[in-house]
Amino acid sequence: MIIKNEHEDISESVNVVREYPPHPHIIRRKSTRAFSEKPVEPEKLRSILEAARWAPSSSNMQPWRFIVATKEQPENYERLLGLVVEQNKIWAAKAPVLILTAAKLTHDAGERPNKFALHDVGLASANMTFQATSLGLAVHQMGGFNAEEARTVLNIPKDFEPVAMIALGYGDTADFLPQYLRERELAPRARKNLSELAFDGVWENPWSLAQDRTINIKTITTNN
Repeated sequence: MIIKNEHEDISESVNVVREYPPHPHIIRRKSTRAFSEKPVEPEKLRSILEAARWAPSSSNMQPWRFIVATKEQPENYERLLGLVVEQNKIWAAKAPVLILTAAKLTHDAGERPNKFALHDVGLASANMTFQATSLGLAVHQMGGFNAEEARTVLNIPKDFEPVAMIALGYGDTADFLPQYLRERELAPRARKNLSELAFDGVWENPWSLAQDRTINIKTITTNN
């Protein structure tokens, strides 16, 4: 099965179950390290954050917050980039947009902990990722940043937890990457079989609907 249209370029293969292919945006999504410096259009950036805003959350508390910086705002951008670990700066510095996600760890009414806050920020980030993919953009979420420094530099309140740094932009060729990162960038994506992940009723009792028959489906990156 090949998912393609005339504006898209086949770039790599992933294994999916023949009878149950995911949505094309899920197949197409990739945490690229090869970003173009082409700016992201403001209307697309707003659309991506709107998608995050409409994520589901426990008791509709919407604990996510986003600190956004583009290269059109160099001071803000450098502030976020300065929090990224050196090995990630090699590629993240080319992305035209950086976003720090944060989670409100307490309920809005009082100091009671919200144990679902990180889960819900993950849902918002997933919405953001697939909206970006639908617009021909790439998202790479990373834990390689200094969260404690972020609290100080970005004035994050004590009841919020910095969660992840996100690089966002258009994809590009991997030619500028060091060899070890280029190999990782071009390697096929892989996932564990569903039979290892989903259980029937109790732990480690393989789910009866889990299928391990897979085929290659070509993933797609938009030409830029």
